[in-house]
Amino acid sequence: MKVSANLEFLWADMPLLQRIDAAARAGFRAVELHQPFEVEPKVLKARCRDAGVQLLGINTGKGSQADDQGLAAVPGRQAEARALIEQALTYATEANATAVHILAGQVPPEQRSTGRAALLASLDFAEDIVRDLDLMLQLEPLNEADAPGYFYSRVPEATALIREHGGPQLRLMLDLYHVAMMGDDPVALIGENADIIGHVQIAGVPGRHEPDSGSYDFAPALAALKARGYIGWIGAEYRALAQVEDGLKWCAEALKAAG
Repeated sequence: MKVSANLEFLWADMPLLQRIDAAARAGFRAVELHQPFEVEPKVLKARCRDAGVQLLGINTGKGSQADDQGLAAVPGRQAEARALIEQALTYATEANATAVHILAGQVPPEQRSTGRAALLASLDFAEDIVRDLDLMLQLEPLNEADAPGYFYSRVPEATALIREHGGPQLRLMLDLYHVAMMGDDPVALIGENADIIGHVQIAGVPGRHEPDSGSYDFAPALAALKARGYIGWIGAEYRALAQVEDGLKWCAEALKAAG
């Protein structure tokens, strides 16, 4: 297991390209982003290459309205959802990223059935584009406190969609912070879904700071990932309490504790 820097959170006070350099100086060998679209993809690719870091996942755009959190499952906005998916997949390909997280968005309870059909259609659209590309599609449940009204807040909701869709490039983004915030058991969820976990993220609970700053012990979850053969990246997706570099001791300690 290896740790990647999520640059939506780490060094967030810097321009995006400078964050890549900061991550490389701190020893990270991979970065992940949310919304990099203000930077030309070829410029981002070159900066990552020059810094010696691999670009992992990006997100689809959130949408045109201020409170949008993605549109893939939002009824009545499928044309815009497809445009955002196509934008992100094209960008990821040109920037040499490895994955795109498809943001589902906020869906009222009374529209969940329609939203589910909309999301499956969005995934069909995305799968048609990536079929001949080396690019992973990801779904990520977001906890109810941080993302109220988001289409799924628990892992089984997302994994049911992934398994129903059955696309070979569709995987789960397992954010241990969101799992812990929902009070669920990450070790059990890892055991049930190890075959479809495409990426993992981590942050301290509560507070979303360094993983060793909260009251939650992630060592059993990391050990479970290792035991089930996960060899991917662990995304450091948290807000540093002070200077990012000052809080990085958790990386070596956490991975050592995982065995």
